Amino acid sequence: MRENRAKHKLERGETVVCLSGHNSTHMVDHLGQFGFDAIWIEGEHGPVDFADIPDLTRACDVWGMTSVVRVNQNNAGVIYRTFDVGAQGIVVPHVNSADEARAVVDAAKFHPLGNRGMFTSRQGYGVPDYVHKANDETLVVILIEDIVAVNNLEEILTVDNIDVFFVAPSDLAQTMGYLGGAEHPDVLATVDKALEQIVAAGRTAGALVSDDNVEHCIGQGARFLLTGWTNWVASGAQAFKTRVENAASP
Repeated sequence: MRENRAKHKLERGETVVCLSGHNSTHMVDHLGQFGFDAIWIEGEHGPVDFADIPDLTRACDVWGMTSVVRVNQNNAGVIYRTFDVGAQGIVVPHVNSADEARAVVDAAKFHPLGNRGMFTSRQGYGVPDYVHKANDETLVVILIEDIVAVNNLEEILTVDNIDVFFVAPSDLAQTMGYLGGAEHPDVLATVDKALEQIVAAGRTAGALVSDDNVEHCIGQGARFLLTGWTNWVASGAQAFKTRVENAASP
């Protein structure tokens, strides 16, 4: 059974970097050479469907990267089916209460931790005791992305068997009344406060990072870091165009 690289690094107190961007098997395979820990497979927004997940996760497996699929709803069938077709981790959006967090765990984990539907997984081929080992190799991430979740964070943090409590700024900004205002000072302060609360509770905090704020988020205690690789393409493309324009100008 394949080891869940991201999960076990977090258990050891290490930092994990997860890349998000346009999902294709070719791109995942290409990114593998750079040594990052995980790939975020986007199943909430965009075209990824259940039929796409097996091959996307196979591409992650080639390089030992953890495949982390964001599902589109906190629904038991959606969660355990995502594991069934090969994901090593799931991300569940809009978890706003302790009961909703417990529902995620119940769907993601087999007995005695939960009641995940009894079936194997692509990760379990050739592993006759898969259901007895799966709980140790499945990563569970919940998104704290609504102001109601921030207000309920103390109780949400009491729920066990969640690997990462990820504070997501864009939806949070919207629920705070700042549509498109993820960089608004009030939103940034709320994110920082939530990260501090997660860390103070002894849980693992996740954050959306970029070249501009990665040091700050690590300083706040975040250890699951999500960043978009497409930002690096855009930056490199613009830098190259500028060099061409400067060299070609009279």
